[in-house]
Amino acid sequence: MKIVYSCSKCGAQFPKWSGKCLECGAWGTLDKESIIENQKDKKVEELKSVKVDFVDLSKIKNIEIHKLKTGFSCFDKVIGGGLTPSSLILLGGEPGIGKSTIISQLINEKLNTLYISGEENSSSVKSRFDRLGIKINNLKFVSENNIEIIIGAILKLKPEFLIIDSIQTLYSNEVEGEAGGISQVRACTVKLMEITRKFNMATLIISHVNKSGDLAGPKTMEHLVDCVLNLEGDRLHRFRILRAVKNRFGSTDETAILEMTKTGFQEVLNPSKIYLSSISKDAKGTAITAIMEGTQVLMLELQALVTKTNFGYPKRATSGYDQKRLELLLAVLSSKTNLNLGAYDVYINLTGGFSVSDRSLDLAVCMSIMSAYYDKKVQDNTIVFGEVGLSGEIRSVPKTKERIKEIISLGFKNAIIPSFEKSIEIKGVNLEFVKNIEELKKFLV
Repeated sequence: MKIVYSCSKCGAQFPKWSGKCLECGAWGTLDKESIIENQKDKKVEELKSVKVDFVDLSKIKNIEIHKLKTGFSCFDKVIGGGLTPSSLILLGGEPGIGKSTIISQLINEKLNTLYISGEENSSSVKSRFDRLGIKINNLKFVSENNIEIIIGAILKLKPEFLIIDSIQTLYSNEVEGEAGGISQVRACTVKLMEITRKFNMATLIISHVNKSGDLAGPKTMEHLVDCVLNLEGDRLHRFRILRAVKNRFGSTDETAILEMTKTGFQEVLNPSKIYLSSISKDAKGTAITAIMEGTQVLMLELQALVTKTNFGYPKRATSGYDQKRLELLLAVLSSKTNLNLGAYDVYINLTGGFSVSDRSLDLAVCMSIMSAYYDKKVQDNTIVFGEVGLSGEIRSVPKTKERIKEIISLGFKNAIIPSFEKSIEIKGVNLEFVKNIEELKKFLV
């Protein structure tokens, strides 16, 4: 038996404990775990005699995989058309975001399903199913934390669909450490992967997230599974985004905009109209932008507030937008325009409770800041999107045509876009091409 210390963030192992991981630089992430030392490597001559079955991939015929449909069509769309047999799916999200609700809606009467929960008992799960109106005629439930007992239940039932809620509550008798530790999470995930492949079933694993918003547990857990899904949004708002971060059986471009209701999640077919319905035409410091959520175009309102600072150091605060990116754009604005932002506090808010990292937001952020600074509004019926470089140039963004088509369908008349897109010819909208951020001021009225 050998004692090592593993980093919960990057998975690196060290013989001694230290406060900082030497690989990723994270503090306080090294946890103790024990491993069984492998036997000495066999001699090369002995390894040559090992029998290996080689497979010629060119002779394998293409077989169409039969996808298993869940009770929630939005979920099926995001993961590539349905559950793939022998696949592991990892679903993560913050507390209260709706993970238990969405897995309840996945229950399909036609699928032999086993629901394992280490957090809830049978009565609380049954009450949630009743509240959501879920039919559970072909569902079996087990409240258990021991992975060996869970595997025994799987061997008896042999389900088509297995739900684990959650991986941080499971533990194995073969591994030292408390449930939720790095070694326990890794060991339980490996055991679930082996049993999933053996019985050709689909397994959905629920995972917690840490305070930084990343999936809790070792990074190797995300490499082991076939699909990683994130349920994102502000739990105080009713809208959520379900997106695929990794998918071996489909595209990661598909996302679903969901609305939390009394009967569970409902897909929002046209979310742009919801977010744009409450915008005031005379609002200053506001810009409308078009972002991409997978293959879906989403219109959002971006608000900026610029106020005189009361302290020597100006404050920068964001909601739904990267603060470091904001600081970079403020430096570009101060350098390339006449905005004296060093004496002002700047606040950015992206409506809807979403956190968006799309670089096409850059131009809208600059436009809203200039609008708030000069106390002028952006011209009516105008959409702004584009990436801003360090020299103040406006760079093109992907899927410009798709964004413009959505703009036309929502009734907008003007679009301020990068000058690199001059080859685009679409009727029904007035395209304004800009080369640098200095040109934005002429669109303020």
